Amino acid sequence: MRLPRDLTGEELVQRLARLGYRVERQTGSHVRMTWEGPSGPHAITIPLHRPLRVGTLAGILKAVAEARGIDRKELQQPLDL
Repeated sequence: MRLPRDLTGEELVQRLARLGYRVERQTGSHVRMTWEGPSGPHAITIPLHRPLRVGTLAGILKAVAEARGIDRKELQQPLDL
C-alpha cells in the first residue's frame, strides 16, 4: 500500500497518540514521543514538517512496527494511512 504524500508531522503525532504514544518533549521543529511496551519504552522523534517526506514516514512506521512486533502493513490500518 502506498504511503500518503501529504501527511504532516502534526497529523502523524495525533495518529500515534491514538496508539498510546505520548509526547515527551518538543525541541524546535521535532517532537519526541514514547510508548511503554511490554519489552520496555520505545522513543521516536517526529519532525513537524509539512509534508513529511515519504522516506522519513516509512522509517518512522518501520521503527514503530518493530517496537510493537507487527508488520508495517498491519500498522497502517489503525493509523488510517
